[in-house]
Amino acid sequence: MSLQTNAKSQPASSAAAARSATLPAARLDVRTQTTDKVEVQQRYDEQMKNYAEAEKAQTVQAADAADAAQASELSATAKARRCEEARQRYESYMNSRRLYEQGPSEEERRYLTDVEIDEAREKALQVMNTFCNEG
Repeated sequence: MSLQTNAKSQPASSAAAARSATLPAARLDVRTQTTDKVEVQQRYDEQMKNYAEAEKAQTVQAADAADAAQASELSATAKARRCEEARQRYESYMNSRRLYEQGPSEEERRYLTDVEIDEAREKALQVMNTFCNEG
């Protein structure tokens, strides 16, 4: 058995020797260049800046969404409170036999007539419907 050697006088395998004998070597156009560290650092800094801006925008959006949710919750709470107050006022007007208006001092009262009582009850009903039927 004879050993084949390549150009550097190193033993070559018989399969590699057979391939090199049958295939022409193709020249590859490979070019290399050194890495510009300054350019890499600038590109990295720019990417980090973009990431920071995106994170800041996302944080602002999340805060805005939380504020909107809190505002709607507060307004829903306020609406419920106004509805309950209007309902209590209407029930009070309906259950009272006599209604009065407070005068300038606490001792002075002016009692409403039957027509004025009916008007006050109607207005209380309208206020209750307005506050309790809001969407």
